[in-house]
Amino acid sequence: MPRTRDAVEVILLQDVDHVGTQGVVVAVRPGFARNYLLPKGLAVAATPQQRKVAEQLAHRRQRQVQRQKTQAEELKQRLEGCALSLPLSLGEGGKPFGSVTARDLAEALARQGLEVERHAIQLAQPLKALGSHQIPVRLHPEVTAILNVSVVKA
Repeated sequence: MPRTRDAVEVILLQDVDHVGTQGVVVAVRPGFARNYLLPKGLAVAATPQQRKVAEQLAHRRQRQVQRQKTQAEELKQRLEGCALSLPLSLGEGGKPFGSVTARDLAEALARQGLEVERHAIQLAQPLKALGSHQIPVRLHPEVTAILNVSVVKA
């Protein structure tokens, strides 16, 4: 039967995959803490003083996340009230020349004063058909807006 070693508690200074998020107290194996987390500056030992600092960081991060969510909700309201109309060139027989991409959508939104990163626009494939399309825009992990886009003949 293998020996089990006691876990040590550390406070994460950064998000670590499969371990936890910044400011969280986690129990890890001593070798993992000693050889990886502490030397790389990803964590500190969970002393009473460091726990107080971690609590303050957690409260600050929680307020920041809540503020970002509120801003995303406001932007969602503005995006869902906005309707975009983008031109698409067509050739003989209605065959499209080019397409409407996430970059085109982001630029059109910027012209209307709405700053959205193009990576937030959840466009699976570029739009190559005329008509009305509903495109999801992920503004926050908990907030997704639906953008109404009309692709018209140029």
